[in-house]
Amino acid sequence: MLNVKDVYKSYRKGGLIFSETHQIIKNVSFTCHAGECLGIIGESGSGKSTLGRLILGIEKPDSGTVLLNGQNMADRRVRAGNISAVFQDYKSSINPFYTVKDAIMEPMKRKNKTGKDGLRKIDQLLIQVGLDPSYKDRYPHELSGGEVQRVCIARAISTGPNYILLDEAISSLDVSVQTQILDLLKELKRIYNMSYVFITHDIQAAAYICDRVLIFKDGQIEELVDIDELKDVQSAYAKELFQSIISF
Repeated sequence: MLNVKDVYKSYRKGGLIFSETHQIIKNVSFTCHAGECLGIIGESGSGKSTLGRLILGIEKPDSGTVLLNGQNMADRRVRAGNISAVFQDYKSSINPFYTVKDAIMEPMKRKNKTGKDGLRKIDQLLIQVGLDPSYKDRYPHELSGGEVQRVCIARAISTGPNYILLDEAISSLDVSVQTQILDLLKELKRIYNMSYVFITHDIQAAAYICDRVLIFKDGQIEELVDIDELKDVQSAYAKELFQSIISF
């Protein structure tokens, strides 16, 4: 279970003499259960990507904790192999000088999954994300955007993590490809019983894949609601956010 508890995060703005503290995340607490897809929905600048970095341990909160099965995610050993990420900018997510095989193998090396077994695993992963195993010898520039993102997903699941954080992972793709990726994520979740933290501004995508959604505004949780109860959201902000897909 992923547990975010009483988390605050701020940054300093300005010069050395004249500076001010800008609070980005304010007293955020929530839980993502095993096997769940939890959506974090918010407009640009709401702080949701900062929250994602705190969950991943890329940044540390000013106060509060992020725990995975009761262990602090600030510890690299807790994060290793237990949480992966897929980001919006797939073009910069893979070293352009790496083949697909090299990109997927990179996190597997930390788990000592190399050699013939590692290559068989890569073939299996490529098939699972809808790519032919021959793709392992290609470079990123030889792939479409959707194909690169499939490779990123294969890399993310290669270590068998408990959680995958997806930060605007489909927003840079064509609409038709977005649906394919969402269907792929649903299928992989079923196969591996993984948990997703799905960060997005796309309400329809969240409604399609998530079990619950956390509505984020100005660095705070506005509301947390089950996906089949979206029509029952209480706050004016949440109602406005969902009015495009729900008739209240």
